[in-house]
Amino acid sequence: MIRITRRAALAFTAAFALASLTSAPSRAAAKIQHLVSPGGIEAWFVQDATVPLIAMEYAFGGGAAQDPADKSGTANMVASLMDEGAAELDSKTFHERLERRAIELSYSAQRDTFRGSLRMLTENRDEAFDLLRLSLSEPRFDAVDIERIRAQILSGLRRETSNPGSIASRKFLELAFGDHPYSRSSNGTLTSVPAITVDDIKAYKGRIVAKDTLKIAVVGDVDAATLGRLLDQTFGGLPAKASLVPVPDIVATKPPQKSFVTLDVPQTVVTFGSPGVKRDDPNFMAAYIVNHILGGGGLTSRLYREVREKRGLAYSVSGSLLWMQHSGIYLGNTATRADRATDTVDTVTAEVKRMADEGPTQTELDEAKSYLKGSQMLALDTSSKLASGLLQYQLDKLPIDYIEKRNAVVDAVTLDQAKAAAKKLWADGLVTVVVGRAPQAAAMPIVTAPKAN
Repeated sequence: MIRITRRAALAFTAAFALASLTSAPSRAAAKIQHLVSPGGIEAWFVQDATVPLIAMEYAFGGGAAQDPADKSGTANMVASLMDEGAAELDSKTFHERLERRAIELSYSAQRDTFRGSLRMLTENRDEAFDLLRLSLSEPRFDAVDIERIRAQILSGLRRETSNPGSIASRKFLELAFGDHPYSRSSNGTLTSVPAITVDDIKAYKGRIVAKDTLKIAVVGDVDAATLGRLLDQTFGGLPAKASLVPVPDIVATKPPQKSFVTLDVPQTVVTFGSPGVKRDDPNFMAAYIVNHILGGGGLTSRLYREVREKRGLAYSVSGSLLWMQHSGIYLGNTATRADRATDTVDTVTAEVKRMADEGPTQTELDEAKSYLKGSQMLALDTSSKLASGLLQYQLDKLPIDYIEKRNAVVDAVTLDQAKAAAKKLWADGLVTVVVGRAPQAAAMPIVTAPKAN
């Protein structure tokens, strides 16, 4: 409880100090520089002096896919502990220094990356970067902090055992990816988290945090020379090379498949999906657009219209393309009353089949293109959003001028390409997981685990 209170206070203080600044639009169209520091640290950088703020996003290769098979959740624990004190600063002192200067510093473990975020007022940049350097190079991993973080994670995992959305997501990943690392929960399990030792934590950090996989994006009120110096001081002392375990490519299991999990909850959750596309697929943008038309476009999507507006089966329904380094999936979600779950699944399935069979109309394609082109700048309208976007472009191996080229890529998608993408995504149907009260549950087919390529 002490940690939660302190974190809440830090979040409030930093948010109060930075809110008026981050709401000001960053110049997403400004020139993106490929900066190389004197010590060889590379970054994508946008200098923006409109507000006295610096936002940095960075990532190391690895992520939760590097967790030991029997100790899922290791990366998540490391991410939760990296800001719990460093060098001579214990957790309390470290956070007091962050709070005093309204510095936001955090870590997170994604599937394929171990990511960090740093935001500060320009006047506090030296202290902010120094605290980041300490957390990267000399994290304490004190026993008292490890056990406190472990207890918090386990508490969350216990709550997930009665959360239909969490259960559905876990089950879907198991069906989609079998025994591949992507099938495991990034947060770990009630069995794996207690088994993670301080040696596991130190070993993971030692293998992952290295310069050869490092990607950095910086946006804000700092000049190139000063930023180069700060990057060298912060990252220059890290190990040269990471030690990553190879992760095989995998195609998610082929639909159609259904799975039902009984849970006595007011609403039944439906998670559905199919194999998707990787970011480097030549037809990625066509797939991205048809996903927007089917379920990614909010109130304008086909699924919303059929499920919510016409039939009133659910409050919301949506779908997304999720891409990782070694696979891609289409994933959708909705929730409804138990007695309407079958109708909801049937409606979603029918609409997905119609999209696969017929594809979008020219009008739908034109409207989706218009929306996606117009929304890009809104998605990059703050320093933090722009830094996050630039980091993701690097991780996706896109060119540094992708922001300028993206609208042309969207425009280039033809109706025939969109129809082909819809057919590729959904011609085989869906993998569907239903969690809730289900007196009419049908027998489920045997699940065949996907094979790694």
